[in-house]
Amino acid sequence: KLEITDAMKSYAKEKLERLSKYVKDSDVNANLLFKINGIKQKLEVTIPLKNFTLRVEEVGDDFYAVVDTAVDKLERQIRKNKTRLENKQVKSKVDFDFMSFDEKDEENANKIVRRKQVELKPMDEEEAILQMELINHDFFGFKNVEEDCVSIVYKRKDGHYGIINLK
Repeated sequence: KLEITDAMKSYAKEKLERLSKYVKDSDVNANLLFKINGIKQKLEVTIPLKNFTLRVEEVGDDFYAVVDTAVDKLERQIRKNKTRLENKQVKSKVDFDFMSFDEKDEENANKIVRRKQVELKPMDEEEAILQMELINHDFFGFKNVEEDCVSIVYKRKDGHYGIINLK
């Protein structure tokens, strides 16, 4: 198990704080999960904001390079969706949570290893696609205001999107 040093925490915090110019919320927590699998290192960064969540994963050999690339990806996500995000956010203080573990500890691949309970937020399909892209997932559940039901938007193998409406 790799210990996250104060220098590593400070470096990640400093790099992530450059994103604060895009965020309006007064209190934002950036969750960083650092995993080691042999010589490969994986960093997952999740930044839950009021109306959406930013998420990125990066894998590499060096912690500092992985942090740099992850922050660059987050900034590209924000800039790519700048006009939509500007309507909802822009300036903040960011707090950070750090976790690390060795992936060799995970033994059973078919075991459910994580459960999440999420609040379904009302939005249209376009907003749901944006949210899905921002958190870098292949699917996203939401309260569909256009269809008045719970829906799941997903990314198809052909690059387009699909919608499942739960009635």
